[in-house]
Amino acid sequence: MSEMRELYPFLYSGDTDLESVMDEVRRSTAEKANEIVALRESVLAADGARLTECAERMAEAFRAGGRLFTFGNGGSSTDAQDVAALFLNPGGESRPLPALALTTDVAVMTALSNDIGFEVVFARQLGAFGRAGDIALGLSTSGNSANLIRAFEEAMRRGMLTIGLAGHTGGQMAEIEGLDHLFTVPSSSVHRIQEAQTTVYHALWELTQYAL
Repeated sequence: MSEMRELYPFLYSGDTDLESVMDEVRRSTAEKANEIVALRESVLAADGARLTECAERMAEAFRAGGRLFTFGNGGSSTDAQDVAALFLNPGGESRPLPALALTTDVAVMTALSNDIGFEVVFARQLGAFGRAGDIALGLSTSGNSANLIRAFEEAMRRGMLTIGLAGHTGGQMAEIEGLDHLFTVPSSSVHRIQEAQTTVYHALWELTQYAL
């Protein structure tokens, strides 16, 4: 409730004037839209060249027969599925590329969580499917997800190209030695981080298609 009050204080002000409430809604919406536009521009300015470099390496991996594996928790699990779907089924004249989200098999996820622990749900799948030359792409708003850290460690052991998307300053993900690419969104808002990360992985997809 307190979070809702912070996000939408005008709904809890006791003001019964519908028009004034709608004015506040419009103002709040405009502020959030302007905030994400500015954030996306700052990420592009900071990481444009690195995004191009990362996409070129992804294109090289795909040319050599590599596959993309994506993973994340919560809302980031949905984003991971979106990334895989984007690469696998881009539509139009774009080239479909082999991609799989590691968050979609409920039986595997729950079996590993129940029998071993939630921290291994992605690492074990990479251990079974991943091989040198494949790509591991993980998304987290905090950068502190234990199962993403374990997955990247497993991916690096297997010689995979590793790509992380995180918020704030990258959290524990930024401390992983040997992570090939890390793109951070400098915001404390989970919502803004996820919106900007969507732009980042769409840019990676477009740049990869161009490189191919």
